[in-house]
Amino acid sequence: QVQLVESGGGLVQAGGSLRLSCAASRRAFSNYDMAWFRQAPGKEREFVTAIGWSDSVTRYADSVKGRFTISRDNAKNTTYLQMNSLKPEDTAVYYCAARLRGLGLPSARSRYEYWGQGTQVTVSS
Repeated sequence: QVQLVESGGGLVQAGGSLRLSCAASRRAFSNYDMAWFRQAPGKEREFVTAIGWSDSVTRYADSVKGRFTISRDNAKNTTYLQMNSLKPEDTAVYYCAARLRGLGLPSARSRYEYWGQGTQVTVSS
């Protein structure tokens, strides 16, 4: 079992930056692929980005490429999401997710076994 706790959300103006963190409870953190999803009001939860267990492989949704960066620190059991050039359409609850490491980095929600409670990100225009 893995428990995930997100932090770092908040209110920011368009063009600003935020860094989200996701702390994992499990010591074997490096055995897990990590991902971020987001859900805006009235919309489906959507894939944002993922990083492999060795941090050498990443994947991004087209909507965030060049603006968001995912990283991880296995020594601290923590995954980060650096969000720059934020837009109002980035407003959503952001969720951290984890799965036992496997082939590729899936974007489907069903492929991730563990989820955090979410952190709100609001971007004002």
